[in-house]
Amino acid sequence: MNCGYVALVGRPNVGKSTLMNHLLGQKISITSRKPQTTRHQILGISTNEQGQAIYMDTPGMHQSEKRALNRYLNRTADTTLLGVDVVVWLIDGLFFQDFDEEIIKKLERAKLPVILAVNKVDKVKDKAKMMAFFSEAQQRYPFAEIIPVSALKRTNLEKLETAIMSLLPERENIYPEDQITDRSERFLAAEIVREKLTRRLGDELPYALTVEIERYEDLPGISKIYAIIWVERDSQKNIVIGKDGEMLKKVGTDARHDIEKLIDKKVYLQLWVKVKSGWSDSERALQSLGFGDI
Repeated sequence: MNCGYVALVGRPNVGKSTLMNHLLGQKISITSRKPQTTRHQILGISTNEQGQAIYMDTPGMHQSEKRALNRYLNRTADTTLLGVDVVVWLIDGLFFQDFDEEIIKKLERAKLPVILAVNKVDKVKDKAKMMAFFSEAQQRYPFAEIIPVSALKRTNLEKLETAIMSLLPERENIYPEDQITDRSERFLAAEIVREKLTRRLGDELPYALTVEIERYEDLPGISKIYAIIWVERDSQKNIVIGKDGEMLKKVGTDARHDIEKLIDKKVYLQLWVKVKSGWSDSERALQSLGFGDI
């Protein structure tokens, strides 16, 4: 049996969370079209007859470190490379960006086998152009394999899984076969609420909010969840609530449906919106909101 940890790395918004969800066959990481949707390191555990791959979805690696939250996201992404066995570097399309040179430097320091997964190949019509890019990529870095994939359409994911398993060390499974993540239902509920907010709100507001579960009651036949949506200004609070509370109602309904699917149980979800000025640029506030060590 092969078993080990696999870091999924790349720039923000290249499809890492979508890739992990489809590798697992279950939604664990939240997704949206907006960059930096993933804020925490999330473990997804896939067990099959070959062994066990423990995927680590991470925030995207990016250049900006203007706020404490940005520094936290970068540090979380960097520390994922410590203690893993294989790296899957996901890129979006047949090109490298300037910041990819920084990612290559991080990979060189880590000295781990790296698979380059080239996402959204379903949109590439010119196969010769794709092969030329693969040749260029191999000259930039000694990748163990280069695999074209479509995370959304599940193209070549079996090939990617086989390549990952072949690079993992021989050892017994670390987690029970039926376990799919190390995160609690409480944590996943908060993430689902944040996903629905991110998808329904404008381009800027999702970066100024976070979700905290104040109380989670797991009762017979129903789970009661009480959550606070923290924003930084009163004007943002008004946007989240919406006219006559319509936006908050829509977010609550969307989130409740997904949480019920996840835990296979009826859910009562109560949401409040509160203001915590400057939380995203305060290390103390981030720690109090569950972001861990900065």
